[in-house]
Amino acid sequence: MEKELTQVQINEKEITIIGTAHVSRYSAEEVEEIIHQIQPDCVCIELDDQRFQSLKNPKKFNDMDIVQVIKDKKVGTLLVNIILSSYQKRTADKLKATAGQEMMTGIKCAEELGCELKMIDRNIQTTFQRIWRSHSFLQKCKLITSLILSVFDDEEVTEEEIENLKQSDMLEAALKEVTKEFPVVAKVLIHERDQVLAHNMKTAPGRKIVAVVGAAHVPGILKSIHEEVDADELCSLPEKTLFSKISGWIIPVAIVSLIGYTLLQSTQMGLQQIKSWFLWNGTLSALGTLLCASHPLTVLTALIAAPFTSLNPLLAAGWFAGLAEAFLRKPKVSDFSSLTEDVATVKGFYKNRVTHILLVVIMANLFSTLGTIISGLDIVQTFLSAL
Repeated sequence: MEKELTQVQINEKEITIIGTAHVSRYSAEEVEEIIHQIQPDCVCIELDDQRFQSLKNPKKFNDMDIVQVIKDKKVGTLLVNIILSSYQKRTADKLKATAGQEMMTGIKCAEELGCELKMIDRNIQTTFQRIWRSHSFLQKCKLITSLILSVFDDEEVTEEEIENLKQSDMLEAALKEVTKEFPVVAKVLIHERDQVLAHNMKTAPGRKIVAVVGAAHVPGILKSIHEEVDADELCSLPEKTLFSKISGWIIPVAIVSLIGYTLLQSTQMGLQQIKSWFLWNGTLSALGTLLCASHPLTVLTALIAAPFTSLNPLLAAGWFAGLAEAFLRKPKVSDFSSLTEDVATVKGFYKNRVTHILLVVIMANLFSTLGTIISGLDIVQTFLSAL
């Protein structure tokens, strides 16, 4: 088998890049053979500290506090993590391999040789947040829908196909498809991380460096490794503009102002606007939770909370609905243990109390936003009639 090996000379550093498939048994064997052959001063791994700890502790989800996740506004990030973990595990299971096996092999080899070990990837939370902040509301909905639908794609993947993914021409074709569908995702998830990986690789300690990275990143790393990049900027969240800071308040202030003015012109029309606001926001948010087969008290929570949270950009109906569902149907240990298996089916996604709660948060927020749009248009129409 041809080894996926690339060697680069940067000043006095000799960097050997091993391009791997993350669920390939052969990739793990390559990593072990090459590291022991080169005897490097430092082994670089395409992980951040958070994912490094996750690999060391495969049962990380068992220790998760779902209530704290909702309070910390990390529902979306957690859902993406669960979906990606599930996809990798299912693919690895089909190939009788272990997801991330080549990364763990690199870590084990570094420990055996007593050389430096460096995690060179960007924090996964930063990556997800940069993607999220770069999309509009409609684009976010499309992203979430595509991601969830991808979970239930059970297409068979052979080990030969996994190994073929290492070929650069196929990788370039795959990147072009991603760029067409979600260009910002490709930029943040792939191209920015290529630059971060390249920077951290060439600044790693020692003269002989071995880097274990996904094969998809190798072309981008080779392009970026001779360039100077602002790694600090790439590893931070973009500063919010003044408009983005106040934009969340524009709709609430406009709604309150329109209702206030209409009340002065016609009490009946003003009350009609208030009724429309409460009816559409509350009913649609409650409908969103109902579609998740939520507890009746969770549905009631969404119904009551949505009209008020829609007037405050610092709050969200989904948070209240999710907290209610977590309190009323607290996840069991078995729910955390079977997370990656359950999300592979629609039934499991709904049945597992962890993913069920996450879905409640998302659906309550999504339908509340829809209610804001519909009631907002109705309020504007009533306002124009009162002029």
